[in-house]
Amino acid sequence: MAQHNDLGKEGEALAAQWLVSKGYTLLHRNWRHAYHEIDIIATKGKMLHIIEVKARHYFPGSNPEDSVTKKKFKNLQKAADEFLFRHPGYKWIQYDILAITLYKNKEPEFFLIQDVFL
Repeated sequence: MAQHNDLGKEGEALAAQWLVSKGYTLLHRNWRHAYHEIDIIATKGKMLHIIEVKARHYFPGSNPEDSVTKKKFKNLQKAADEFLFRHPGYKWIQYDILAITLYKNKEPEFFLIQDVFL
């Protein structure tokens, strides 16, 4: 498997643990529809969270969240529309980006950007 795929899996596992520690209930990981994927679908309170996870090794001037483009966000919305069609009843929905910066000699840094719309 390619190194970037391993990093993605590691990032999503870290994200799942971090979200649970912050009180989120995970419903799905890597939920797919056609060519589109939602990394994590979770709830917290009455809110349904559609979460895009981006993990990167530390590099000065580069942030993981910078790689979420308008095209990527539109694809996330398409997948979320299908999820909501198949699972009606959620009144409150929010798109979030969880950026994880990985360091060689210290703990990962988590940065949650809530209620994103691109």
